[in-house]
Amino acid sequence: MKQYPIGIQEFESLIRDGYYYVDKTKLIHRLITTGRYYFLSRPRRFGKSLLISTIQAYFEGKRELFKGLAIDSLAKDWTPHPILHLDLNTQKYESPESLENVLDEQLAKWEKLYGSNPLEKGLARRFNGIIRRAREKTGQRVVILVDEYDKPMLQAIGNDGLQNEFRETLKPFYGALKSRDGDIQFAMLTGVTKFGKVSVFSDLNNLNDISMSPWFYDVCGISGTELETDFKDDIEELAAAQGMTYADCLAELKRQYDGYRFEENAPSMYNPFSLLNTFYNKKFGNYWFETGTPTYLVKLLQMHNYDLEEMSHDVTSEDVLNSIDPASTDPIPVIYQSGYLTIKDYDKEFMYYTLGFPNEEVERGFIKYLMPYYTTVTRGKTAFEISRFVQEARRGDYDAFLTRLRSFYADIPYEMQRDLEVHYQNVLFIVFRLMGFHAGVEYRTSNGRVDLVMKTDKYIYVMEFKLDGTAEEAMRQINEKGYAEPFKADGRRVIKLGINFSRQTKTIDKWVAEL
Repeated sequence: MKQYPIGIQEFESLIRDGYYYVDKTKLIHRLITTGRYYFLSRPRRFGKSLLISTIQAYFEGKRELFKGLAIDSLAKDWTPHPILHLDLNTQKYESPESLENVLDEQLAKWEKLYGSNPLEKGLARRFNGIIRRAREKTGQRVVILVDEYDKPMLQAIGNDGLQNEFRETLKPFYGALKSRDGDIQFAMLTGVTKFGKVSVFSDLNNLNDISMSPWFYDVCGISGTELETDFKDDIEELAAAQGMTYADCLAELKRQYDGYRFEENAPSMYNPFSLLNTFYNKKFGNYWFETGTPTYLVKLLQMHNYDLEEMSHDVTSEDVLNSIDPASTDPIPVIYQSGYLTIKDYDKEFMYYTLGFPNEEVERGFIKYLMPYYTTVTRGKTAFEISRFVQEARRGDYDAFLTRLRSFYADIPYEMQRDLEVHYQNVLFIVFRLMGFHAGVEYRTSNGRVDLVMKTDKYIYVMEFKLDGTAEEAMRQINEKGYAEPFKADGRRVIKLGINFSRQTKTIDKWVAEL
């Protein structure tokens, strides 16, 4: 039975314990022979820590671990180098001291190896001195590897004071990568996001950001070619367990876990964590999403009163995607870099990107996660409530459907009351999008607004929503603009619904129907 490296982030233990490794060492050889300073952002659970660990094993000269891998025949120099590996993913950062303590502890460990100087005051100067002494003591230039460099900054989103404190600590600390250039053989920083502008990278202009590089788009994750080459037997076993054909199983894997594009012309990538869990358990599931979604993403959306419907086709520039400005009011760069949105299209003439959800696991999981933040429904009741919506829609019981929808608006959070129209739209987006994942239910919007068409196996619902108008006015618009005309020959029963929201009652106050 193949051993799947689920949750294993150390390359040496992975190899020695016989776990399967998708060979990325050809790309690692390209990294170490074509440059010295790199930055890479990828979503969580995408293999960043394993990449860092693999690079560390190479620079430690542990050639025996790479037997049979591409780099074994490509690399000519296996000289061991001193390694300074900093992992910031192991701490919860709630105060300036929490970050300082982690850095101080790591520096103390390195100082035991390479010596210290009492005249070096402050974290940045101590780091600088360690790099110099490591080179002097070993005779080899230093390799610096930083895993999840941005963890403190991410945890401080929404707290400007704390984020400024973290930035002022990290900015000079990472500055050693530039000031000690002559003592450094290789350096790589990884994280989920890239903070730019006046943030930790503003003075670190010698880093080569390969996050959107066509040469390294597949350095983390699993490509379609790797899936069908390395996991052919696993797909066959999964297909047999699920009673599917090989082709249908492959298509389902693609629908659920493929779709991440890190460069406009690059092939899409599969989420490795979800794939490995699927093969191990022999069933499909929301594995990546269930490992935890950061609450700061929802806080950002709510803080900026973001229209959720825009997420499925948001348009933005490379500058916005490639760097997060802490002072910006746009939540999309953080959500994109966190892996909940990805590149769907690129306009060469105007140089803008169209974003969207990468796959069904992410889309369904994220929208389901949002419901308790926008409605009165608790997390444990979300699936139950959506099932009742679907059942009512399937049997044509629009009164029950709309009564249930009305209750979702009964207690609007204060922060949502600034723009009730956007809040109404967001709740509709969440409900109808979740319904759309179940057989026989679809929906579409008109120019991104709230008038909807929903289809089941027996009914087609044509809906128009008004805010502080009347339900009758909404119905007149349906009839005057012929919204139901395209469905006359469909064969299913058409139900037209005019629905009005009231600012005063903060919910649906009336609806009228024509059958």
